[in-house]
Amino acid sequence: MAVETLYRSTRDLETTFVDRKLADAHDQMLELAELLTDVLMKNVAGLTEKHAEDASIFMAKNRAVFAAAFKNNALALNELTPTEQEAE
Repeated sequence: MAVETLYRSTRDLETTFVDRKLADAHDQMLELAELLTDVLMKNVAGLTEKHAEDASIFMAKNRAVFAAAFKNNALALNELTPTEQEAE
């Protein structure tokens, strides 16, 4: 019988990882998303909690692209726009 070590985030008990670094990265992404959700809910009038969560998770998953865009490279956001071929 083989023994396998699994890791999971305390914020996402359903997802398991065999690599601790991946589990830590997932946990950090979820932590950032939670903080972004709070900020969006407090500062964007009329935004539903579901939309704030969805936007926050999207931004947290694409943190590097947004960081590049905020550092004077707005064209980095083009990476997040699907091409016509991908849209089909």
